[in-house]
Amino acid sequence: MRGLVLDVGGVLVGPGSDPDTFGAAVTVLRARGVRTALLSNDPGGPGAQWLRDLEGPFVDRVVLSGDARVAKPDPESYLLVARLLDLEPGECVFVDDSVGNVRGAAAAGMVGVHHDGSHDAPGELAVLFDLDPEEIGSGATDGAESWWRRSGGSGQEGERGR
Repeated sequence: MRGLVLDVGGVLVGPGSDPDTFGAAVTVLRARGVRTALLSNDPGGPGAQWLRDLEGPFVDRVVLSGDARVAKPDPESYLLVARLLDLEPGECVFVDDSVGNVRGAAAAGMVGVHHDGSHDAPGELAVLFDLDPEEIGSGATDGAESWWRRSGGSGQEGERGR
């Protein structure tokens, strides 16, 4: 696999999220040359600037449905993010807390991973990307600071979790 695409609400922020583990996965995978993106059904606008600001410091691309005018689970949303990463959909793993969005990604050709708040999703990422589970399973990769504080995130949870 050459790409990791994450939802925001329910994966990185909000109830059931696991920001330290998924943030560590992004950090480790980017260091290995894996392309990364956030794909969110956030409506965009000025309130979503904190998400856009994660492009570069945290992930390679940020795609918001309000900006792209296409929302998950529409197959075009997954195809768009794959194109922006310069990858084929089949080279990408997509993680979301919504089963419908995971099914949409799979229908578009991506490998879908459902994050339901258990430890199954990080374990699946370890298998798919040939990682030592300890690299991501312990959360932050360099001590107590979470990826969020390291990336300069605002802590806002304006993402609608869709």
